[in-house]
Amino acid sequence: MTARPWKFDEQALLIAVRASPKASRDAIEGVRIDGDGQAWLQVKVRAVPESGGANAAIIALLAKRLGAKRSEVALVSGATARLKRFRITGLTDDPDQIEAMMTGREA
Repeated sequence: MTARPWKFDEQALLIAVRASPKASRDAIEGVRIDGDGQAWLQVKVRAVPESGGANAAIIALLAKRLGAKRSEVALVSGATARLKRFRITGLTDDPDQIEAMMTGREA
C-alpha cells in the first residue's frame, strides 16, 4: 500500500496538503512523498496566498471533491506555510472510499 496523506481520528479526516498557490488551475494533483517519507496531497489553486485567499480556495476544493460542506473543512495548521493540515468532519471512515474521492477514481 502506498503512503496516504490522510488519516482518521475519532471524529474527522485529517489531510496533509502541500499547497501551490498562483497556479494556472485549481486541481488536486495526487500524492507527493517528501525526503522524510511524509505523504502530502499536492493541491494547486489559482488564488494568491495573501489575505488567506489560497487557504479559502483549498478549503473549497477539498469540500467539493469530498462532498462536504465548506463549514466542515477547517485549517488546523500551516496558515502561512506551503505545508498545511486540514480537518474534515462528517465523512466516511473508509480509507478506500476517501482515496477514490481524492484521486477521482471509482471505489
